[in-house]
Amino acid sequence: MLMYFGPVDGIELFLLGRALMKLGEEALPEPPGGSGQYAGGTRSVVIVAGDIAAHPDTTVGETAQRTGLPQSQVSGAVARLREAGSVETAPDPADRRRTLVRQSPTASARVAAVRAAGSSKVEEALARALGEAGAERLPEVTQALEVLARHLAVRGDGTAGRRDDGTTA
Repeated sequence: MLMYFGPVDGIELFLLGRALMKLGEEALPEPPGGSGQYAGGTRSVVIVAGDIAAHPDTTVGETAQRTGLPQSQVSGAVARLREAGSVETAPDPADRRRTLVRQSPTASARVAAVRAAGSSKVEEALARALGEAGAERLPEVTQALEVLARHLAVRGDGTAGRRDDGTTA
């Protein structure tokens, strides 16, 4: 494990972001039917869901452009999210050939399952990453993660920070 003793530069921040994404994937409960049921990974689905939450009434093409994911991967993620009840689609009233995607007004069963798993899954993933030698640092790392989430997590309206009730969506 690399130790950082000075200011974090852009490369370190980028690599930390990747490490946090991997920990986040580990902390998500298994999807119904298992992870092999769908092509593509959880990461793309979470990225697409976040983009749709931040940009309501968007299209698959616009989401692909903003996220940098291939349009086919975004389409697959939207199909999974629609099947799970996390997003809704509707024809664009201005151009019936386009389909608009928006976050569902109520939390889906999948979102409820992720929230029910709570922070225990996150702490389990952090503990695995820290290993036995780093077990005593788990409270410090957990607290640092909570501070980052409080200040930097993107809410459904596209702004950073958590709501007063602690949720981001």
